[in-house]
Amino acid sequence: MKVNKIIYMLLAFFLGGLGVHKFYSNKRKLGILYFVFCWTGIPEIIGIVEAILTVFKKSDSNGDIAV
Repeated sequence: MKVNKIIYMLLAFFLGGLGVHKFYSNKRKLGILYFVFCWTGIPEIIGIVEAILTVFKKSDSNGDIAV
């Protein structure tokens, strides 16, 4: 699925602990897992790492990336 790079990166960085970026990319099962385990702090760390990795992904002419 293709999503906007900037929106995905911002969602992962600021709301990644709740799995919002996974819901945005239409990965509902992962989003639910992130949300269920948000109290552990692990999804927050993974969300920040995913935001950083997204910076280095190449985007197409529309600014979209494949996730």
